[in-house]
Order: sequence, then C-alpha cells, then structure tokens
Amino acid sequence: MIRRGGRWARPGRLALGLLVPLAVLAAWQLASGAGLFTPSQLPSPSAVLEAVAELIRRGELWRHMAISGQRVLLGFAAGAAAGLVLGAAVGLYAPVRDLLAPSVAALRAVPSLAWVPLLVLWLGIAEGPKIVLVAIGAFFPVYTTVSAALAHVDPHLVEAGRAYGLRGLGLLTRIQLPSAAPAVFAGLRLGLAQGWLFLVAAELIASSMGLGFLLIDSQNTGRTDILLLSILLLALLGKAADALLGVVARLLTGAVAPE
Repeated sequence: MIRRGGRWARPGRLALGLLVPLAVLAAWQLASGAGLFTPSQLPSPSAVLEAVAELIRRGELWRHMAISGQRVLLGFAAGAAAGLVLGAAVGLYAPVRDLLAPSVAALRAVPSLAWVPLLVLWLGIAEGPKIVLVAIGAFFPVYTTVSAALAHVDPHLVEAGRAYGLRGLGLLTRIQLPSAAPAVFAGLRLGLAQGWLFLVAAELIASSMGLGFLLIDSQNTGRTDILLLSILLLALLGKAADALLGVVARLLTGAVAPE
C-alpha cells in the first residue's frame, strides 16, 4: 500500500477498515451455515437481506430510517448547542465552573432510561420526550470536551492575543475557539454517537416507528432477522453521520480526523 506523509493512502485505509466487517460477515455465514445456532438465534446473512426486501415491499424501511434520523438530528442539534454554550461558559469563567461543574457532573452519571419516566410525565408521549432524550445524550460529551478544551487553551496564546488588543468576543473567536476547534469537533462527534445510543431508549416511549421501535418489536415477535437488521442499520447510519461530521471537521479545521 502507498504511504503518504507517514499515513496510509486513502484506498489502503479504506481497504484496511473493511477487513474486520468482512471477517465478521464471513464468520456469521459460517456459523449460521454450520448449524452452530438455530435460525431463530442467528439467521443467515441472506435471511437478513430477505428481511430488507420484505420491509421495502411493505414501504416501512425508509419510514423507520427517516423518523429515527429526524429524531437524532433534532436532538443532536439541541443538545450540541446547549453543550457548546454551557461548555464555553464553564471552560472560560472559573466562577461559572465552580458553580455548575459539580452539578453537571452528577447529572452525567444518570442512566439514559432513568430519564424516561420523568420526560413522559413532563412532555407526554409525542415526539417531545424522544427528541429531548437524544438531546440529553448529545449534550454531555459536547459539554465535557468543550469546557475542558477552552479551560486548557495555551495561556501563551491568550496572552499574545491580549497583547494585540484582543478582549472578550474577539479573543474568543480569534484565539480560543480556533485553538480548541479540534477538541470541539471531537466532542461533537462523540455527542452524535451518544445521540444514536440514546435513540433506542427514546424510541421505547410509546413509539410505533423508528429503528429503536423496530428493534424492540422484532424481539417481541421473534423476528431475529429484523432484529439483526435493525442493529446493522443503526451501526451504518451512525457511522455515516460520524463520517459526514468528520468531513466537516477537516474542512473547517484542516485537521486530519480519524475515520
């Protein structure tokens, strides 16, 4: 494989990244074909493909994917915005950090499912609690990385900016944010991944659509093929969203983000 600047060339990196999925697929096919598991325990890859065709014929697959994507997008946007604002305040101002950081750290330890009864009580069973739960999942990684990154910006850079007359918003936008940008985007990617993780818990709330609903419904009906398909779709959509955000990060920061 060709190396450029000490790193694998992109085709080589893509090929290397495909090795594990292909190995898992081969092991899956061998295990199901050898009868190590019953079809209800581990359907073959072809059975999962048949489930894809079935859901497409019924016109359900794209609806499940679209509604889950919409919930993650809205929840991530809200949670990331809150995480950026509060993280910036905590990272830049010591009094705000002393006031809020301990309470936020305590809330971060609350499991996702623990929020469900309270959100249903406050917001009902429509889309509101689902989106808010995804927002909660996205908030904490963004808040944590942004606050830590801004709190640890190189003080020499800050002093240099002040020496050139930068204060307040000018110092933030010209010195502090650019210095923390790679960490900020890393936090956004972590927040997006956490949003997808919280999606399944969110779609436990009186849902009739979405990949989380499809996952739970297939478990209840014994459709292991659809259950595996739901897991695969969540993984693929999560990876696609992360890759897109990684491209945005590289375009805006010039950093080489991991795939």
